[in-house]
Amino acid sequence: MSVIAVVPAAGRGERLGAQVPKALVEVAGEPLLVHAVHGLLAAGCVDHVVVAAPAAEVGVVVAAVRRFESQVSVVVGGAERGDSVRLALRAGLRTLADVDVVLVHDAARAFTPVEVIRSVVDTVRAGSAAVVPVLPVSDTVKQVDATGLVIATPDRAGLRIVQTPQGFDAALLRRAYGIAPEDDESSPPSSVSIQATDDAGLVEQLGVPVQTVPGHSHAFKVTTPFDLAVADALLTGQAGDGVGADARRAERAAAEFRAHRAGDAG
Repeated sequence: MSVIAVVPAAGRGERLGAQVPKALVEVAGEPLLVHAVHGLLAAGCVDHVVVAAPAAEVGVVVAAVRRFESQVSVVVGGAERGDSVRLALRAGLRTLADVDVVLVHDAARAFTPVEVIRSVVDTVRAGSAAVVPVLPVSDTVKQVDATGLVIATPDRAGLRIVQTPQGFDAALLRRAYGIAPEDDESSPPSSVSIQATDDAGLVEQLGVPVQTVPGHSHAFKVTTPFDLAVADALLTGQAGDGVGADARRAERAAAEFRAHRAGDAG
């Protein structure tokens, strides 16, 4: 049996102030997408990765992932993230005939440790049809109305921040995205409406329970220039101009991350 990973990479990166799609923004000389794909394959449990690229950037994306050879394929993405996932999922299921686990991973979470990836796959194979990595919420959360008035303070003990990769039984995710078993490249697009902010949300709508596993602080989503600076610090070991305990924590985090990467490559 095989594991495929789907990476929607058509986000525009406007909050980063970038002139290229977010997945092509570079950190330490490499696009976020390349870091993300490297992590997936370095985990040792992913057999193939399918990237959904913006139509105008397909050639650039193909060139960026060429080093991974036949382990990575690129398809043209859709107008929305859900459309891109569906297109990449269809392509991945055609690439390998024995897929039992599908991962959906954000290119912007390019530094997810391999231990998290392996944990998601192992938990799906242990019998959980849908699995997401999570972190506890450390800040107090307020619910507000349309005017900004606080109307409730949820108990954060039961709240979690969800990361990726999210893992699924292949047949379940196929059903969630309305892809028939006999679907092929010539089939018309599915009419299933994608009304969820993440893939686990889709399977929740089918009544399927979603299991959580521990996430990791390094699996943060690169969304703002600050996130980009943090990512660069993780890879280069340069913690910036912080002082005292904050700088030392940043240096320790960077050293830990580089040690993980070195171990993955060994």
